[in-house]
Amino acid sequence: MAGMASPALFAATRWLSLAAVLLVMCVVPARAADPAVEFMEKVARELLAASRSKSPALVSAVIHRYADTSYIGSYSLGSYRTQLSPTERPGYLAGMVRFIGRYTANEAPKYPVASYRITGSVRGGQGIMVDSVITLRDGTNYDVRWLLSSKGSTYRVRDAMVYGFWMTPFLKKLFENYIAENGGHVRALVAVLSR
Repeated sequence: MAGMASPALFAATRWLSLAAVLLVMCVVPARAADPAVEFMEKVARELLAASRSKSPALVSAVIHRYADTSYIGSYSLGSYRTQLSPTERPGYLAGMVRFIGRYTANEAPKYPVASYRITGSVRGGQGIMVDSVITLRDGTNYDVRWLLSSKGSTYRVRDAMVYGFWMTPFLKKLFENYIAENGGHVRALVAVLSR
């Protein structure tokens, strides 16, 4: 997105992309006992296939299918969320998913994953958190905690924590700054996400 690449925002989006890439580049053998773990394994398999294709459209399709896009989209608008009209919402959410898909597909090769291991899940007030350890080919390990929300009989990915930082606040900062730099108009963000 042109005009959105200030140094601080670039660093923030690198963390967001690392979290997304860490999930898309790996698959864990199935562990049958925990439905949340099974859900994350399914998401990982589909994202891995999409990532290997290097297709932003395929990555976006998986994100659309498994992410809690309504929550992420509302949260990411921050104080501007009330400006988004009901008629603009579907286009905004689709554009947000495309943006994350493009960014993830472009950044994936920078984080070559050697292995991914789910270490367990924890139920808490925010939702269900699935913990994992990702090992890159250079031997670097990352602990990633995935926050899931229940949606009927399944789940949605709501957020991911890398190095102790949740990722949705980085997307929120990126979007709020872009809106502020464009006269405080949400339509400016919706327009650029629609490209």
